[in-house]
Order: sequence, then structure tokens, then C-alpha cells
Amino acid sequence: MEAPINIIVGSHVWVEDSEEAWIDGEVLEINGRKAKIQTTNGKTVVVDVSNAHPKDTEALPGGVDDMTKLAYLHEPGVLHNLSTRYELDEIYTYTGSILIAINPFKRLPHLYDSQMMEQYKGATFGELSPHVFAVADAAYRVMVNDGISQAILVSGESGAGKTESTKMLMRYLAYMGGRGVTEGRSVEQQVLESNPVLEAFGNAKTVRNNNSSRFGKFVELQFDKNGRISGAAVRTYLLERTRVCQVSDPERNYHCFYMLCAAPPEDIEKYKLGDPRKFHYLNQTNCYELDGVSDAEEYLLTRRAMEVVGISSEEQEAIFRVVAAILHLGNVDFSKGNDTDSSKPKDEKAMFHLKMAAELFMCDAKGLEDSLCKRVIVTRDESITKSLDPVAAATNRDALAKTVYSRLFDWLVNKINISIGQDPNSKMLIGVLDIYGFESFKTNSFEQLCINLTNEKLQQHFNQHVFKMEQEEYTREEIDWSYIEFVDNQDILDLIEKKPGGIIALLDEACMFPRSTHETFSQKLYQTFRNHKRFSKPKLSRTDFTIGHYAGDVTYQTDLFIDKNKDYVVAEHQALLSASNCSFVAGLFPPLPEESSKSSKFSSIGTRFKQQLQSLLETLSSTEPHYIRCVKPNSLLKPGIFENQNVLQQLRCGGVMEAIRISCAGYPTRRTFDEFLDRFGILAPGVLDGSYDVKTANKKMLDKMGLQGYQIGKTKVFLRAGQMAELDARRSEVLGNSAKIIQRKVRSYIARKEFLSLRNAAIHLQALWRGNLSRKLYSSMRRDAAALRIQKHVRRYQAQKSYTQLRLSAIVIQAGLRAMDARNEFRFRRQTKAAIIIQAQWRGYSAFAYYKKLNRAANIFQCAWRGKVARKELKKLKMAARETGALQEAKTKLEKQVEELTWRLQLEKRMRADLEEAKGQETAKLQSALQEMHAQVKEANDLLAKEREAATKAMEQIKPVIKETPVVVVDTAKLEILTKENEKLKDLVNSLEKKVDEAEKKYVESEKLSEERLKKAKEAETKVEQLKGSLQRLEEKLSNLELEDKVLRQQSLVKSPIKTFSESFITRVTQTMENGHHEPIEVTPVKDIPSDVPAIKEQAEIENKPPKPLHDRHENIDTLIKCVSQDIGFSQGRPVAACIIYKSLFHWRSFEADKTSVFDRIIQMIGSAIENQENNDVLAYWLSNTSTLLFFLQRTLKATGAAGITPQRRRSSSTLFGRMTQGFRSPSSLGLPFGTGGMIAGLDSVRQVEAKYPALLFKQQLTAYVEKIYGIIRDNLKKEISVLLSLCIQAPRTPRANAVKISRSQANASTQQASNNHWQSIIKSLTNLLQTMRGNYVPCILVRKVFTQIFAHINVQLFNSLLLRRECCSFSNGEYVKAGLAELELWCCEAKEEYAGSAWDALKHIRQAVGFLVIHQKPKKYLDEIAHDLCPVLSIQQLYRISTMYWDDKYGTHSVSPDVIASMKMLMAEDSNDALGNSFLLDDDLSIPFSVDDISKSMQETDLSDINPPSQLLENSAFHFLLPCTL
Repeated sequence: MEAPINIIVGSHVWVEDSEEAWIDGEVLEINGRKAKIQTTNGKTVVVDVSNAHPKDTEALPGGVDDMTKLAYLHEPGVLHNLSTRYELDEIYTYTGSILIAINPFKRLPHLYDSQMMEQYKGATFGELSPHVFAVADAAYRVMVNDGISQAILVSGESGAGKTESTKMLMRYLAYMGGRGVTEGRSVEQQVLESNPVLEAFGNAKTVRNNNSSRFGKFVELQFDKNGRISGAAVRTYLLERTRVCQVSDPERNYHCFYMLCAAPPEDIEKYKLGDPRKFHYLNQTNCYELDGVSDAEEYLLTRRAMEVVGISSEEQEAIFRVVAAILHLGNVDFSKGNDTDSSKPKDEKAMFHLKMAAELFMCDAKGLEDSLCKRVIVTRDESITKSLDPVAAATNRDALAKTVYSRLFDWLVNKINISIGQDPNSKMLIGVLDIYGFESFKTNSFEQLCINLTNEKLQQHFNQHVFKMEQEEYTREEIDWSYIEFVDNQDILDLIEKKPGGIIALLDEACMFPRSTHETFSQKLYQTFRNHKRFSKPKLSRTDFTIGHYAGDVTYQTDLFIDKNKDYVVAEHQALLSASNCSFVAGLFPPLPEESSKSSKFSSIGTRFKQQLQSLLETLSSTEPHYIRCVKPNSLLKPGIFENQNVLQQLRCGGVMEAIRISCAGYPTRRTFDEFLDRFGILAPGVLDGSYDVKTANKKMLDKMGLQGYQIGKTKVFLRAGQMAELDARRSEVLGNSAKIIQRKVRSYIARKEFLSLRNAAIHLQALWRGNLSRKLYSSMRRDAAALRIQKHVRRYQAQKSYTQLRLSAIVIQAGLRAMDARNEFRFRRQTKAAIIIQAQWRGYSAFAYYKKLNRAANIFQCAWRGKVARKELKKLKMAARETGALQEAKTKLEKQVEELTWRLQLEKRMRADLEEAKGQETAKLQSALQEMHAQVKEANDLLAKEREAATKAMEQIKPVIKETPVVVVDTAKLEILTKENEKLKDLVNSLEKKVDEAEKKYVESEKLSEERLKKAKEAETKVEQLKGSLQRLEEKLSNLELEDKVLRQQSLVKSPIKTFSESFITRVTQTMENGHHEPIEVTPVKDIPSDVPAIKEQAEIENKPPKPLHDRHENIDTLIKCVSQDIGFSQGRPVAACIIYKSLFHWRSFEADKTSVFDRIIQMIGSAIENQENNDVLAYWLSNTSTLLFFLQRTLKATGAAGITPQRRRSSSTLFGRMTQGFRSPSSLGLPFGTGGMIAGLDSVRQVEAKYPALLFKQQLTAYVEKIYGIIRDNLKKEISVLLSLCIQAPRTPRANAVKISRSQANASTQQASNNHWQSIIKSLTNLLQTMRGNYVPCILVRKVFTQIFAHINVQLFNSLLLRRECCSFSNGEYVKAGLAELELWCCEAKEEYAGSAWDALKHIRQAVGFLVIHQKPKKYLDEIAHDLCPVLSIQQLYRISTMYWDDKYGTHSVSPDVIASMKMLMAEDSNDALGNSFLLDDDLSIPFSVDDISKSMQETDLSDINPPSQLLENSAFHFLLPCTL
């Protein structure tokens, strides 16, 4: 990297520090090439200008998620960015396409849940926050779209989190790759479950990691053409075999040894194991246990994992028997034998372990001893047996242990691959390479050389990939890159692996010679590579050598190089173990070819490793690579600690700094045209006058600055290293000059403000003094005025007092005079009144006397007149005597009437006992009898009146005769007799009238009593009916639940909701009615029913008619289906199709049918109608119809046997009154079937039908269709607005570059218009759906639920995008989203609560998040205020995420204070065990948020009586029952 050339006084720079690696400071002064810098830790240092790197003071406080966006791409900038993000728990960062993952050493479950995987599914790489899922998704997408195999290389040192990152990659690929199932388990599950087995036998504790993988692993996930996982394979590289025999303190051997020593007592006894301190292979170190890890539990978990991957219990037994044998083999010590250079087991203890090893290997103990202590040398002529000394025997023992363990590990890997299964037809794969990182310890042996060789190879591959990506970037931008230099590490690879002449070749050559030692090998290296620039010899060592790797110099100790490189299999070991009685052990050592079995076969570990490495690189070369660099932030393995030196070293070892060097060799700084003009437009204001386009404006500005070597691409500006610093220096100078101008203006403003303040003070002081003088003058004038006023009031008081006295005197005189005059007047009036009274009394007396006189005269006149009248009456009575016969007949008739009335009263008394049975009939009879009695009485009165009129006429006719005939005394006696008889007749008539009145009273009383009893009976009957209804509903619900359970069990026989239920019964339906057979309902005849109810007989006749033929029913069903399959509209807000279907089914009694096909036909019709799932109009129409029909069924149907006391037929009452009341109460008994008038009073007044299984299944299927149509409409709208939501989450920026073409106001207007268009499109979509659903009269509850879920979807999408995309978490973006939410709120208000419901409340997360983004003075807010007042709905994790990602692109303000951030982290640490509590993303609700009961309760009672059926149905006489009822 070039050194920056423009550092001025006041610049902020990075300088090297022995403790912090790099530390920032401010330049105080510059003397030549030396700069004096004040660092942030208070120190003052003097450094060379070339060693100082500029710091970006405008960097975001939370860092950048892609380090290619850094203004200065150098070591301190990269380190600071990673440290800043690590403090915020942002553990992933991009460097181009490379992902850097820093181990947090704590659980972050919210980063790896299913919600997060769903967010990254299909997202463009770099669109969301950096994540391991993004790398996996990018690899998967390229593989599926382009058909190119992919490889993901995960590297890092021990403890950096490589294994966990690999697991996360596997999880995501399994999530995307579907279900490749083998033996009941998916392929990805088996691959993940194989990790515990490989970790137990291939991982060990090292200095830096408690679970370090001591082998390289390349997992191949194979995919079919559909992108589904079809197979997998695990490839391993370079297991560290020497660890079996040699362990350095404080490390441990492989985990499996310690697990076996901690096994259950029966296993320990069986294998004769115990404390690991007793075994030589384990006691070379003082570390036997791991903190927080139980080896006993790990042993059981490993056994279970082995079962999962398909290792049988017998194979497990054999595996651990081999592991135990290796431990016993390590305790076999040797001493000198009887012969020269011979050896034997040292003592009885060694012999015991030898026999135990032989027993566990199931081989001959003597043969095992001979194979360890002797060696057979095969010559051309003969075989020679040579004894080995104790040292050689121990080496031979260790070679056997390493060989057995290596073969065991290879067998495990092969077994896992067999268990998983591979797909031979797979053309695509994604490989995940989990391999050890670069290693450099105090003591570095042959393993470190091989590991570092691997990393050199991978680094070369990595460099080529980075260089290729750089080339692609330059080519895409069409810039010249031919002169960019590329630094390769091929010379180091040649130094190590070149053949002949490389280090490994020389080591193989040394291993071929028996007398070679590490000293001779070292000298050979010194002679061969003494002039190599990458090779050097330490001054204080005779056998060590140093290689300059890309990550730094590493010194290797050659003491054990030769022994560790040997990988031969001793022929005696091969023969002994291949002949083992244990098939498992024998399988580890298959027979060798005859020529190779005669002697020990030498093979080099280095050579074999080179071959494996070459095979791995060939595989990687055939794939498109992706890189993940894992970093361990500290050596303490604790969270929250970031050690700069340690991280920087790992970045160098991981090749990140090498990639930066490659970038710096070209154009490390690249900015888009808009960003570049936004930052540096102030350097050349002239180019922003609108005369140039964006590209030309950038070029003009750079030319004006005099820069050389830059490049202008199609969309970006590319700068050489150091040019960004130069531009920033000039920008700082311009800003400094501007600041001086601003300061000058401000100072002038302050001085003028002070002057004005002084002047105003003087003016104010003068005003106060003048005011004081004025107040004194005013006080004097006020006193004068007060004296004048006092004098005036005194004079006025005196004058008023004199006037008052005179006035009172006048009033007294006037009062006396008026009183005297009043007394005189009173006296006169009293005298006048007395005279009037006297006059009145006299006049009264005179009038009374005159009245008495007139009264006496009148009486005398009246007596005379009455005598005259009596004589006339006598004449009339004599004439009436002649008509006695007629009167006698009237008497007889009246007596008969009395007798009849008496009989009727007695009859009424007898009928009272039966009053409850025949109330209606008795009432009618009593009314009729009363009318007849009234008529007879009226006739009798009329007859008497006629007789009197006739007698009067006769008297008038005989008046002359009477006058001429003299009066006889006998006639007077007869007249008296007739008068008496007449009076008797009158008495009789009066008595009869009294009896009639009494009868009427009794009748009225009985009628009242009857009405009261009838009322009580009706009330009792109503209560009984209510109780029966309640009991029936409860039993119906219970029966429905039981039947629905039965239906659900039987639905397994139905393949789909559209499949007909009766397909299996078609062959048996020919002899049965299509809607089931019903017996005629018994109708008890009702006597004395008024003749004005003719519909009763008509209905009875209809009900007793025989059922229609089967072919007629089928024709009717076809006609019905054909009619309702069309859009027949709505009638007064009610869907006609649903009403017609329901009325037809009820009329046909299909609900009570045991077998029917009508339900299946309806379901098929609905299914075919909604096949086009894109047409919301059709879907809304059928949602309205299906929900309404479901509402009818819910109110009408009840399960058979739900109410055990209610039979299928209607019961007829045994009493006349009961039959009458039942007949009037039941709609069907009046000829009013439900379909034609039964719903006049609403659905509650209709009897419920005992539904059979087909009807209940139809109800279940109809419910499923309601839910399905609802879900389709909801998902259609979600799809429609999802594209718009992605445009609404980020506010369109109006950069400074827009000023090149248009003015700022025009730019703002166009930006505002573009942003409003997206929100208006969403509003339009919502409005269209609302209008569609309202136009189709969809129930309001469904409309509310749809929009509530849609708004919840908007809330989830906006909120999750806000948390995953840093560019969205800004102040201006918050204002933009807030404006859009205001549009949604306005829409909710216009839609009203009837349709919007709680939709606005569903946006609570995004509303509060946006509200937090746009509030001012965030650093002054406390956590309680934020969590409880501003954002009570948001969790601490969500608040932390927003607070750390926030940046103010409008005013440059900061987020919340560090104390609040620390408090949030503390609360998050307390809740870290709660996986759900740590998830900051929201889930989209895909459930169906309503039930059938909800629909039933929300819909109003519907009157079907006035539904007009379509004309095509009315043409068919079979559908005349659909006509509206007219009574």
C-alpha cells in the first residue's frame, strides 16, 4: 500500500501502537517527514509521515457492512471497522464477496432462526446485512441458475468458529435443498449428525481451542436438477496421527480416549481402563478435563450419534475395543533383552497391558510381542529376523498405534459416507471446506508445515479469486487494468513442494536412508536453499529453519520431521491384525498384494498429503469459490473482548490483508458518481451548474484537482491508493476556509449583537429616568385633582342633605292629607253597601212569596191533569187485556230461553274440566252461545215493543167506543187482574234479564279465567321450549364435536376436498332416492279449525305425496348447478346463489339423506369456479356465497342423535289444544316450508334438522373452501404489494449529483412524487380489494380479518427490512416511511372500523420504530423512556438493533448514548438463554384468524322469503317452491 502523501496539521490519522496495534490521533505539527501526533490515549508521539494513515472522520458510528465502502482501505481502517461492529454484536462483515465472521463466544440465537433464513432466501447478495446465510444463498442460487458447482471455504485458526459456521451453512443449504430422505432420515440431517462422531475421534484440545479439529473436512452436498439434496459425502484430509502418541502440555489427546476412560463402570471393567493419568498416551500433559464438559455425558452422546449415522452396536463395541487397545498398547514399555540389541516387555505391568491389547485386538499375544520387538527383513535370497532395541521397539509400538487409529478414523469416515449415500447422477454440488487455518506456535513441527502448506495453496487460490473479482469489476466498469501488478506466492509453494528439490522431497529422501537424522536433513536444507529469499536459518539454532509465509515468518523445528513423515505399514503388524478373530479389526487391515506383503512398505505422509491437497484443489478449481474467514477476537475465549493484535494477525493469516493489498495494487477506493459528487462537489462548485452530466462532472472535478492515474468507469470513480486522502485533505482545506468565513461572520454577528444590546440598555435606562420624572409630575397633578374632587363631593353632600330634609317634610304632610281623604271615602262606601243589602233582602222576600203562590196553583192544576191522564190509562189497560194470549206465548218462549241458557251454563261448567284440552274450541262455542242469547233477548224485547205498539194503536182505535160506553164495575176488577198479571210478567222478564246478566258476568269471568290459564299455559310452554332448545343446542354442539372428530378420521379416505364423497356408492344408489328416503310425516287432523286456513290441508297433501322419481331429481340438480355456477348476483345484499342452494337443499331434505350426490356436485362446482386464483372478483363472489351458505348450515344443521329426546319425526300432541297450538306454531303445518316463507321471522324460528354424515361432511368441506378462498385473496394482495413494499422501505435519495441536471427543488419534487407513487399504488391495491369485497357483500368480519393480516404483513416486511438493511435505518428514511404510514392511516379512517377493524394497530412495530428514528435528541433519552414511553411494543433486542444501526443522513446527529447501549446489552445478556426473546425479527401470520362460530355470530339474521330466483329456474315447475310466499 502506498503511503498517504497529504497529511496536514489538524488531520486525524492512525499510527502504530505496541499495545493496540493501531491508535488514532490528531496531527499537531509537521517538520519535514516527521509528524507530531496527539493520540487518543493521551500520549504524544513523533512518527514518519509515511507510517501514518489517514482516518475517515465521517465514517458511520456503527461502521460499514462492506469494507470496500471504506474511504481508506488499510489495516487500521479495517481493524477499527471490525472492532466497532463487534461491540454492537455485528459479527459478520463483508470485504467484497468475502465474509469475515468474528466468534462472539456467546449465543446469538436470533441470528440463526428460521425467520432469518426466510429473510435471506432469494435476497440479492449484499442487499441485507452480512450473514453466513447470504453466502450460502448466493452459492445455492448460482448453482441452481447457472448449473455450476460451488465451494464455500471456511478457514480460521482454532477457536475462530469454523465448525459452527460450517454447521450454519449446512443448516441453510438443508433449508433450501429440501428433503433428500434415506432410511427415514434426510441427507442433511445425517451429515449434521455425523459431526459429533467425527469431532469425538478427530478433535482435541489445543492451546487456542478446547475443540480444535485436527483434520481437514470437505463436505460435498450433492443436488439433483431440481435443486434438492440428493446425496452427500465427507472427505477428510491429514488427520494429525502423531497426536495419538505425542501430546504437548497443556493440550490433550483426541476426545474419544477421555470419553472411554469416563465410560460407565461396566465398560471400564470390560476394557480394563480407569484414570487417564495411568496411560502413557494421555499422561504426557497435565490437562485431563475440559471446563464445562463432562466426558461421561459426551461418551453417551457419541454412542447415540453413532447409532444415528448407522453404526450398529456390534460395530460400536469393536470401535471402542480398538480405542482401548491403543491405550493399553501405549503402556507397553520395553527393556533390553537377553541378546544384543534386543528388547522385551519391561515388567509384569507391561506384559499385562500387552496381553490386554492382544485380547482386545483378538490376536495372539506372543505374535503381538514379536511384531513389536522384532523386524523381518526380506532379501533376495532369504528372510532375516532382526531384534529391535527398546527405543526401536517403542517407535515400532507407536507406529502401530498411529496406523490403527488412522485406519479406524478412515473407516468411520467411509461408514458415514455409506450411511449418508451418494447420488451418482448428481451434476451439481456445493462443497463446504472446514479446514485448519495458518498456525505459528513457539514449537512448530511437521504438522504445522503441512497445515501452512495447505493454507499457502488455499491462499494462492484465494488470491487468484480476489484478483479475478477485481478484474471482473474493472471489466464491468470498462476501465484499463492491464498494468495492475499481482503478487503471487508460487515461490513459497515451490520451496515446500517442488519435486525434486523441495523441502518435502528432501524429507522423503532423508526418510529413505536409515542413517538419516534431523541434523543431516537440516544441513541438506541449508545447503539447498541458502540463497532462497523465503528461506532462512535462525542464528541460535543448528536444526531449525524459517520460512517467510504470506502471513509472516514461521520457524520450524526438525527434531521429529523424519519420524512424523514415515507412514509405512510393518508387514508383521499387517499380518497379525489381518488374521485377527475380530472381523472389524481384520477389516481395518485388508490383505496386501503378495509382493508388498513380504516387507515393510514405506510411504510418505508429506507425499500422500500433497496428493490429497492436489485432489482438493482440483475439486475447488472445478467449482466457483466463496470465502468465509473466521476470526477469534481474543485468546481468553470470552465475549466482549477484542484484542487488536490478535485479530490483526489472524486477518493477515486469513489472507484478508493480502486481498486488501491486491485491491490497493489497483484501485482500492471506488465510489459511485453520486456519492463522489456528494462528498467532493465542494472542491469544484462550477461543475454543478447543470452544464455537464454526472460522469463528465466527476471527470472535470478530478482534472481540476490535478489527480493522475484515476479511472472513470461506467458508474464509479476508481482512485489509486492515497488519492482519497489527497482529496480529503483538499476538502478539509476548503471546509477549513469555509469555517473561517463562518467564524468571521459569527464573530461580526456577536459583536453587533453586543453593541445593539448596549444601545438598547442605554435607551432603556434613559426611558426609566424619564419615566421617573413623569411619575413625579403625575403624582403632583394627581394630588391637585384629588383636592378638587374632595371639595366637590363635600359641597354635593351638604346640598343633598338639605334637599333630603325638605323632601321628607313634604312627604309627611302629603301622607296625613291623603289618610284623611281615604277615611272619608271608606265611610261613604260602607253606608252604600248596607243600603244595597237591605234592598236585596226585601226583593228576595217578595220573589219567594210570589213563587209559593205560583207553586200552590201549579200543584192543584197538576192533580187535575193527572186524574185525567189516569182515566185515559185505564182505557188503554182495558184494551191490553184483550191481548193476553200473545203475552202468554212470549212468557213461554222466555221460559224456554232461560232453560236453554241454564243448560248451556251447566254445559260450560262440565267443559271447564276439559278447558286445557280444547280452549280454542270452547272459546268459540261460548262466543256463539252468547251471541244467540243476545239475539233472543233482543227478539223478546222487540216482541214486547211490538205488542205495546199494537196495544197503543188498538186503544187509539177504540177511544170513541170507550167514551160512549159507560164504565162497569166488573171491568175494573178485570183490569186489576190484568194489571197484576202484567206486573208478574214484567217481574218475570226482569228476573230473566237478571239471569242473563248473571250468565254474562259468569261468562266474562270464565273467559278471563280461561285467558289467564291460556296465558300461563303459553308461558309455561314457552319456557319448556326454551329449555328444550338450550338442551338441544348443547347436545347438538357435543354431537357436532363428536361427529366432526369422526369426519376428520374418515377424511383420510377422501383424497381432496373436491373429490366426491359418494363416488364409492354410485353403483349402489340406483334403487334409492338421491336425497334419501323419508316416511310421510304424521299429521293429526285438527277439528273445528277455522276455514280461513286452507294451507294446512294443502301442506299435508304435499307432505304425503310420494317422492319424485330419481331421474327427475338428477335433472333438478343439474338445472340448479348450471344456474348457480353463473354469476347470478345479489338481492338486497344477499348472495342469490347461496340462498337458492340452501332453499333447494332444505326443500329436498338433502340434509337428512343417508346417501346423496348433490353435495359433491356443489363442491365440485365451487372448486372449478375458483380455479383461476388471480381473479379477485370471482374469488370474492364465491367467498360471499360460501360464507353465507356456511352461516345457514351452522344455524340449521345438528348432528344425528345430538339431542337424544328429539326423534326424526315431529311429535303430534295427544290433546286437541296441543295439536292446535302445534299446528299454528309450526311453519310447515301451515303449508309454509322453510324455503318459501319459513324464514320470515328469521333463522332462529326454524326447526333444526338432524343432519346425516354427507351433510356434515359437506359443511366441513364448505368450511375448508371458505378458508381456502380467504387465504388465496389474502395471498394475492400480499404478492401484489410485496414488490411495492421493497420500494417503500428505503427513501429515494436526492444526491448532490442531481443538481447537475435539475434544480434542487425540482429534484425534491420528483423524488417526492416517485416516493408517493409507491405508497399510492399500495393504497390503490387496498382500495380495489375493499371495493371488490364490498361489491360482493363479503361478510364484514372476513374483510376486517383480511386487512388486519395484510397490514400485519406490511408491518413484518417493513420492520424486518428496517432491521436487516443499514441504509434503511436512517433519519430521512424514517420520515419517508412515516409519510407512507400516514397514507395508510388515512385509508383506515376512510374505510372506517366496519371494514378496517384493527388493521392500524397491526402496524404498531413499524410505527414505533419509525417514530424512534425521527425523534430528535436521541442521546438525551433514557432507556426507560425509550422502552416504556416511545417504543413499548419493541423488545430490547429490536431496540438495540435499531439504535446500533441508526445513522442520521440529514442532520448528522447521533444515536442513543453509550450508557443506554450498555444497558441494553446487559439486559440482552440476562435474556440470552431465551431463544425466542433473542429473536428480533417478526413472523408473518399465515393462519386463518376466524372460525365458523365467528362468522355465525357476526352475520345478521337473513330473510329468505323475498328472494327472487333467476328466470331459468322459474321456467322449471320443480322450482316453484322458490317463489316468495304470500299469505
